[in-house]
Amino acid sequence: MPAKFILGLKCRECGRRYDLKPVHICEYDFGPLEVDYDYEAIAKAVSREIIESRPKNMWRYAEFLPLAGDPIVGRNTGFTPLVRAERLGKELGLKNLWIKNDAVNYPTLSFKDRVVSVALSKAKEFGFDTVACATTGNLGNSVAAQSIRAGLECFIFMPANLEQGKIIGTSVYGVHVVGIGGNYDGVNRLCSEIGNKFGWAFANINMRPYYSEGSKTYGMELCEQLGWKAPDHVIVPMAGGSLICKIKKAVDELHKCGLIDSNHTKIYGAQAAGCAPISTAVKKGWELFKPVKPDTIARSIAIGNPADGFYAIKNITGSGGWSEDVTDEELVEGIKLLARTEGIFTETAGGVTVAVTKKLVEQGRLPAGDTVVISVTGNGLKTIEAVMPAVPKPDVIEAKLSDFEALVEKIKDRSKAAAPAAAGG
Repeated sequence: MPAKFILGLKCRECGRRYDLKPVHICEYDFGPLEVDYDYEAIAKAVSREIIESRPKNMWRYAEFLPLAGDPIVGRNTGFTPLVRAERLGKELGLKNLWIKNDAVNYPTLSFKDRVVSVALSKAKEFGFDTVACATTGNLGNSVAAQSIRAGLECFIFMPANLEQGKIIGTSVYGVHVVGIGGNYDGVNRLCSEIGNKFGWAFANINMRPYYSEGSKTYGMELCEQLGWKAPDHVIVPMAGGSLICKIKKAVDELHKCGLIDSNHTKIYGAQAAGCAPISTAVKKGWELFKPVKPDTIARSIAIGNPADGFYAIKNITGSGGWSEDVTDEELVEGIKLLARTEGIFTETAGGVTVAVTKKLVEQGRLPAGDTVVISVTGNGLKTIEAVMPAVPKPDVIEAKLSDFEALVEKIKDRSKAAAPAAAGG
């Protein structure tokens, strides 16, 4: 049972220990709490062969997750494809480029299915009957869907101006959806007050120490899928900053337990220019970020006051990595570039990571022969508004062979006209 590997909760700042309870802040210095494990015991209990023998889902790493028993939800979540991106790599000048694709994660097509599987399973262990979250979209989709499977009452709080795909993708489950005027940071503040008042299990507030551990499986999978090797570089989108921290923690834990030989991975943060508090801090050499007011179409990562921003900065700089940000126009081109080269349709956050990767190559930060992983964390079908103006309209003809033949000639002419322009660019 995984419970025997869990030591409790520990403050990231002062190291004080707490019992496993639905709390997330240290009462002494207000530092965030995270789950602490007995790594010596884990190292003795698991091996590459044991993990490989298990079902291909996120729970193959159960010893590294904070449940006392079997998961209540998410049994089919995780172990998403790691795709060799040769065509994109050729365009960017990278010989060993990979895409870790959580755009096809189960059940709601984003990496948030990992964290929610852990959070809701732990909420059931704690005896909660109501779950909730503050969301920029993907988290709400997943909490709503998995609360149905878990038999839990559910409230989702989101900015009222989210993309329709995110709103409908939550409302369809019949849970209580509450739209809030303003941006995510205001929603999150309200949810902290609601959590204290009503005593619910908020996935990303009082359940945060457990919830965030689910993100580690993203990093563990990519190391296993690379043949139990850590990548040289990994580019990660940043909203609250948790995912980038947990990927680094995953690599460190696998190394600590002898499952990979090195934890040399450099971590790179990616943000939209209209909401780049972490990226700005890294580029300016600050230890702390300055909160900003979001102004970007990348709403899924538009968090101006990121909860884990301080630790994201530390993980990026401590690994020898870097952070960059891109305009809305650049991220849309990133979405189109990934679709055109690899046949993967990502949402705006993925467009940010692709566009940032392009910038990092241009800056000489990603050597051509190194192993580079781009993190794709959500599906493009959720944010079609972002690319609608930039996608060509279909050719429309009558149901006549002669009309199609004429269209073929037009297509040939277009291709000839485009070829010199492409060569010149």
